[in-house]
Amino acid sequence: MTDVPRVTLNDGETIPQVGLGIYGPDDEAASAAVETAIGLGYRLLDTAEQYQNEVGVGVGIKESGIDRQELYVTTKLGNESHGYDATLRGFDGSLGRLGLEYIDLFLIHWPMTKLDLYPESWRALEELKSEGLVKSIGVANFQEDHLRRLFDESGTVPAVNQIELHPGVQRRELRSFNTAHNIVTEAWSPLAYGNLLNHPTLKNVAAHYNKSVAQVLLRWNLDLGNVVIPKTVTPNRMAENLEVFDFTLQPEDVEQIVALENGVRNVYDPDLMDA
Repeated sequence: MTDVPRVTLNDGETIPQVGLGIYGPDDEAASAAVETAIGLGYRLLDTAEQYQNEVGVGVGIKESGIDRQELYVTTKLGNESHGYDATLRGFDGSLGRLGLEYIDLFLIHWPMTKLDLYPESWRALEELKSEGLVKSIGVANFQEDHLRRLFDESGTVPAVNQIELHPGVQRRELRSFNTAHNIVTEAWSPLAYGNLLNHPTLKNVAAHYNKSVAQVLLRWNLDLGNVVIPKTVTPNRMAENLEVFDFTLQPEDVEQIVALENGVRNVYDPDLMDA
């Protein structure tokens, strides 16, 4: 079983550097995926209220038989639950669906900029942390201006900023901003939705290491110091995604990968979303 390194957060907690993203599967499939992943050595499990599978994730955790303390569970605030009181209610809902006593990392999923309520939601996250219901708090899909506002209006710097990040969308400035403020960058869609898996450049690089393209994409992110949460429900791919700690990309290969940036991002704009 692979021993996954852990990254230290700005609050002193640690997070496994590779986890399972659980976007997509329904409760039944999520339960099976989680149980399988835990058996393979995954300890970081990443879900969200929006994914509508928190119940399944909780069942998978229970069925695995593993000690809760060994797991690192992330979930995220639903977009309809912004505002102080609504955030507390939203968290209670997630905690109940997961069937857990606490969450390791609770994120504001999107800033929902047009609603202009994310600072209030952040105050609620601070309260949840102070009560011990959450070990660490962070954000997802936040831009620099969103983060600066949290700095200005609260006393807590997010532990994590989870963003889309892969060679096609490298987010250099935001990554540098995160690092400068001791915020860990966590990459969602580190495999670029599968769109780069047949890219000839990446195939050639992968051949150098006798690895798959997926493993090269994950290694690229890991070499940047990021946490990655590739999503899959296929056991052999789960296992493959953990086998990324026995090689490091050489500078000439990194140069080829960096040259693949195309700026093609997901369709959701954090500055425009309001629902």
